[in-house]
Parts: sequence; C-alpha cells; structure tokens
Amino acid sequence: MFSKPEPIEPGPGQESVWDYPRPPRLEIVSDKLRVTFASETIAETDHGYRVLETSHPPVYYFPPSDVRHDFLVAAPGRSLCEFKGMARYWTLDVGGRRAEKAAWSYPDPTERFWALKDFFAFYASRVDGCWVRNERVEAQTGDFYGGWITSRIVGPFKGPRGTPGW
Repeated sequence: MFSKPEPIEPGPGQESVWDYPRPPRLEIVSDKLRVTFASETIAETDHGYRVLETSHPPVYYFPPSDVRHDFLVAAPGRSLCEFKGMARYWTLDVGGRRAEKAAWSYPDPTERFWALKDFFAFYASRVDGCWVRNERVEAQTGDFYGGWITSRIVGPFKGPRGTPGW
C-alpha cells in the first residue's frame, strides 16, 4: 500500500501540486511559454493552457499556430490518457539533429479537454530549453508525464521511482 507523501508547504506566490485536483483541471495560461531545440525556437506563445493534476507539475500546451511545424515529424506509437484521450507523438528534426518523441498532441481529445485539440506539449528533458515567463524549467523526473517544474510550485512531485502509487 502506498501512502501520500508529506506535501511541502508553499511559500508566498507558490502553489502545491498536492492542491491540484484529480481528475485534472485545464487552465488558460497568459504567461509567455517557449521551447528551444538546436538553436531554434520551436514553440512560443502567450495563449497556452496548462493541465493541473494532483502530485504532478503542470503540463503546458501550445496552440498549433505558435509551433514550428516544419520541425515536427510524426512519430510511431500512441498512448492513452484516461482523462484526455489518445495522444500521438512528434519527433523534432532540426537540421538533422533529432529529439525522438519530444512532443505530443491530442487529435481527438475527450469532451472535457476539447480545447487541447491539436495543441502541442513538450518534454523538457528532450529539448534544449523550456521557459515559463523568463524562468527556465526543470523537467519532471521519470519523463513519463512531461511536467514542467518552476520556482512557483512545490511538491514532492510524482515521477521518480517508487512514486507511481501516489
């Protein structure tokens, strides 16, 4: 039996991922979001979304109009999110430098997450840099969920070995 870890008390201006809901909540984000790879800006927006789920750092989504499609190559494989539906994966290819399955999208999301249709999320661990506002993010450990960790959130965060039962 797994027990919930002791949440870290958030400081001023911070959020605890343990206060995020399950099922997850979708929020509009007006913060500037950016992804870089191979000296190129792959995605940049101030019209994104974030998905907030208990024990997870936020996952940020970019509108398709704010993503460089010329660097995206459809990747094999799919995965099913019980809340959002079937995800497809995208490899980045910039001048021959590749990041396999660095991004994902939902071509036919569930009704609750329909706003994310064809939006892109990026694994911070598979690109050169991701930013929220002007803060470079840290990748969520374990690379399964793709959350972005900033100084504005506290955990502990799901992802490392031993945390799947949280």
